[in-house]
Amino acid sequence: MLFYVAGLLALALGIILNTKSGLGVSPIISVSYSISTILDINFGNMTFVLYCVFVVIEMVLHMIRYTRMAKQNTDALAPAIHKSVYLVLLMDLLQLPLSLVFTRFMNLFSAWIPAPTDNLAAQFVCLFFGITFTGIGAAMSLDMRIIPNPGDGIVQAIADCIHKPVGFTKNCFDLLNITITISVSLIFAHKLIGVGIGTVVSVLGVGRVIALFNHLFLKRMVAAAGVE
Repeated sequence: MLFYVAGLLALALGIILNTKSGLGVSPIISVSYSISTILDINFGNMTFVLYCVFVVIEMVLHMIRYTRMAKQNTDALAPAIHKSVYLVLLMDLLQLPLSLVFTRFMNLFSAWIPAPTDNLAAQFVCLFFGITFTGIGAAMSLDMRIIPNPGDGIVQAIADCIHKPVGFTKNCFDLLNITITISVSLIFAHKLIGVGIGTVVSVLGVGRVIALFNHLFLKRMVAAAGVE
């Protein structure tokens, strides 16, 4: 649990540092960032709304998947499958209180951390630490196998439903979010909001940070946490 909470805090810090850089935010929260900027509402609150939408979609996808599995299996296995779906849906619902706490920490970090000046070097330093903390936080929270962040949970649910690898599904989902962000920005603000060089670097960099962190620390971390 300590590793899990530390991972969520690092993830929240990384997201805020990414946005504070002013060079573009990560795709998964680009939609909430653009809408919060256009409507001038709290970024953390808008992210919570987005996460709630993700959870609803996850629940629908899981019900579709397990209903399909129940139809394809024998009557003897159907009760076990139905019992499993209730547990999965409960885990989906638990993402809501997690998201509420997570976005409160986002608001806290956003209030504490000032945006860098127009100095490009400072912006890239902020982006670097944002990507680093995002990758480390995502790796730590996912490796503990407790409740996934809705941004990760929806990717896993889609991948399970369409029978595609998680990496491929993640890339497609990121592209979808970027497309929505660009469309919303151009239609309502007549300019790009939240999408920039930092978005591209985040797509490429976060995955590499996760891979490097797991290569260096995964075995020792899961052994210390007792989840091997």
